[in-house]
Amino acid sequence: MKPPARFMHRHALRELALLALVAGCIHAQQPVVLDHVVAVVNSRAILESDLRVEMRLSVLEPANDGTGTVQEALQRLISRTLIRQQIRDEDLPTTTPSDEEVAAQLTQLRNLLPVCARAGCSTDAGWKTFLATHKLTEREVLIYLRNRIEMLRFIELRFRQGIQIGHDEVEAYYINRLVPQYVPGHPVPPLDQVAPRIEEILLQQKVNGLFSDWLDSLRKQGEVEVLDPALEASSPKTTGSGAP
Repeated sequence: MKPPARFMHRHALRELALLALVAGCIHAQQPVVLDHVVAVVNSRAILESDLRVEMRLSVLEPANDGTGTVQEALQRLISRTLIRQQIRDEDLPTTTPSDEEVAAQLTQLRNLLPVCARAGCSTDAGWKTFLATHKLTEREVLIYLRNRIEMLRFIELRFRQGIQIGHDEVEAYYINRLVPQYVPGHPVPPLDQVAPRIEEILLQQKVNGLFSDWLDSLRKQGEVEVLDPALEASSPKTTGSGAP
């Protein structure tokens, strides 16, 4: 009887890990850092190196407060992988972001993200210092932004219909959530300048329930396996964000 495909795939991954370990032993006189698989999502491996990059990129999340855990980072990676697979499978008419759109998002991030504004990212020197401090490269940030734009478009196509964001909601978020993030005395961007970004955040919050249920359904339909028990312990089923 032929073994199930899931068993064969998991066995193949472990064989690769063993081969890497053997190779490391052969070249023990030159220490090497071995990457390894931390999770598998419908035959797509998530590596420890992916997780390390995600932890560094978490500083760019709009609601980041510096308390994110490695378990939450892994859940974001799992969710993104599921979404990207669904975009491919459903063949929805999502448009790949242009270089100009990604560049515009980067400019907005450098000027408006609170943690970036405090670091003076609007200047080239401040931006380079910010990247170095958080051990990021501009290429990693651009990939992050490109993927985020694509996924937000997918979520909008799938879930936004019928959802309206009122001006009073935008204003309340600006006063109660955004303004307090800025250091006293530091210039705060005017409401009309940040309103589109606030609308995006509020949209993410409003579709969160639908999106979470949909993600849970994808997880149940597919194969999601966390190979490291320490990463699975007490981790949430979903990311808690409309757009991971």
